[in-house]
Amino acid sequence: MNAALPRPPDIGAQVAEQAVHWLIEMQAGPLSPRQQLAWQQWHDAHSEHQRAWEHIQRVNSRLRGLSSPLAHAALNAPKSSSRRQALKLLLILGAGSAAAWGLREHNPLPPLMADYRSPVGQRRKLQLSDGSQLQLNTDSAVDVSFDGQQRLIRLLAGEILLTTAADSRPLLIQSAQGVLRPQGVRLNLRQFSQRTQLAVFEGNVSLSPSDYSGTPLLVNKGQQLSFTRSTWENPRSLDAGSGAWSEGMLVAAHMRLADFLDELGRYRRGQLNCDPRVADLLISGSYPLDDSERILDLLEISLPVKVRRFTRYWVTVEARA
Repeated sequence: MNAALPRPPDIGAQVAEQAVHWLIEMQAGPLSPRQQLAWQQWHDAHSEHQRAWEHIQRVNSRLRGLSSPLAHAALNAPKSSSRRQALKLLLILGAGSAAAWGLREHNPLPPLMADYRSPVGQRRKLQLSDGSQLQLNTDSAVDVSFDGQQRLIRLLAGEILLTTAADSRPLLIQSAQGVLRPQGVRLNLRQFSQRTQLAVFEGNVSLSPSDYSGTPLLVNKGQQLSFTRSTWENPRSLDAGSGAWSEGMLVAAHMRLADFLDELGRYRRGQLNCDPRVADLLISGSYPLDDSERILDLLEISLPVKVRRFTRYWVTVEARA
């Protein structure tokens, strides 16, 4: 087995993307004098660019000895989207053996390589090519693959709210735990580490966990549940705050403070901690997600707590003295 060649930690995703772009341009044919000058200016602009270029050249030189589908995609079809995506992934992972990083079709790409992403603390609205409306919550990522036979959306990380459009092609939504087949729906889907949470606002959804071979579960309008790769919870009525994030709100109804802070922490960078002494305090209300600092200030007014800010990125909510 060949030793892996990991991406150096000081090469950022944007620079990696730029290096991939230039490699594809060069392999598609000789650069024009203007392109050659642009590449040289990019290469010389920063030492990070030089490291990325040296690294992707080493990665590319090792591909020809590999037989994995990923190596094939990276070496063939100049300028194709699959080749670009494969090269990007190789620059992230490094060129190891085929066994080390050959990808199977049902395994989604890492969120960094997703078709659509949203950064921490921001939400994003998209209209897909079929007319469906897709919203990404904070720190979320999806792949979208539409062809003549079907429409496929893969939730790679985070949370989405989808309003489907009428289309003759079947629509599939895939999470790490299973596949959904929606019919005329507006739904919310959130990916956790070991489970996926589904809420259906309109229409219905047929749910098939990945390792379950029985009859799919039909989840109807006004229901929500969580499911794993092998089973699901009993459907229950929608929570009051389901999907409120799409309107920029965090809704709590008798929520434990520790759970509330976990939710709020999704929308801000750094560490948001909860003192165990106040973890079980209950909180209710609607809070604007675009101003998490204001929410923390409100906690000091409504609860017997003190917000201690060691830095902007290390905050602890503790018991008031």
